[in-house]
Amino acid sequence: MGVNLSEIVPTDILALEALSGKRIAIDAYNAIYQFLSVIRQPDGTPLMDSKGRITSHLAGLLYRNANLLEAGILPIYVFDGVPPEMKNQTILERSERRSRAKKEWEDALRSGDYATAFSKATQSTRITNEIVASSRVLLTYLGIPTVQAPEEGEAQAAYMASKGDVWAASSQDFDSLLFGAPRLVRNLTLTSKRKLPGREDFKEVNIELIELQKTLGHLGISYDQLIDLCILMGTDYNEGLFGIGPKKALKLIKDYGNLETVLKTINADIPKYDAVRRIFKDFEKTDQYSIEVKETEKVKVIEFLCEEYDFSRNRVENALLKIEAAWTKIKGQQHRQQSLDLWI
Repeated sequence: MGVNLSEIVPTDILALEALSGKRIAIDAYNAIYQFLSVIRQPDGTPLMDSKGRITSHLAGLLYRNANLLEAGILPIYVFDGVPPEMKNQTILERSERRSRAKKEWEDALRSGDYATAFSKATQSTRITNEIVASSRVLLTYLGIPTVQAPEEGEAQAAYMASKGDVWAASSQDFDSLLFGAPRLVRNLTLTSKRKLPGREDFKEVNIELIELQKTLGHLGISYDQLIDLCILMGTDYNEGLFGIGPKKALKLIKDYGNLETVLKTINADIPKYDAVRRIFKDFEKTDQYSIEVKETEKVKVIEFLCEEYDFSRNRVENALLKIEAAWTKIKGQQHRQQSLDLWI
């Protein structure tokens, strides 16, 4: 999903504790998708309650946020609104890929190939309205702020970071940079190890910090040129040119200055490229949001997770103890700083 710039952008590796005292706007759908993809049984089946409802996302939101809060990080989840029309083709293609992956998962299960089954299951992940609704309920009960974006949650998170209301935007996608986020934090909602697809091995997952101005300086291009570079490669809103990856796109933009000149020189065409530029620079955004922290409603969390979704009461209570201690620590920081608004 999104543009992959990993080959060319400079990245700093961070310990979780390095983000202590920071407010981070998290692309909610991106994080929920991760939880749904990763938190599964060995055959790829997601966690479910006695009624067959998926609960992987709720487990991820509870336990990962407990760890983030314990580290002194204030997460703020930004939810998608209505995507731009130019994303419709990408959405359709993703839906088709997930349908194919679901069939391949079922085929692998029938043949007893659980390694392939797990890999295909993660690729079949879908976010339903019920999953979104239950995620928002849990976050509200936990006291964690949520924000409703008018369009892309990733764009709204980037806007909040550009305003200074949060220190960084968090997503797996590099698109946050194209939307103008001064800082992008990747892998924040993942655990420290990730199972490799189709294998029994695991790899270390590090939190990454990517800074927009540092990236532009390293590449020797402007923000507008970065957008043009990505349009050449292809984005969620346009099909790129065949055979052009980040390194070749960078060379073309540096050699010819902008997208128009590149296309004219190599005799190529990207339909509606200027409309794609406008999506990244003039996207729908809102200032009608609150990042105020609320008290955790422990009774409601327990009722919601344990009575409604069959979670272990002991595990939920332990997570709540961690969250309660974290909020106490955060409030202490708030008191010393006089206002939570002084968080960076």
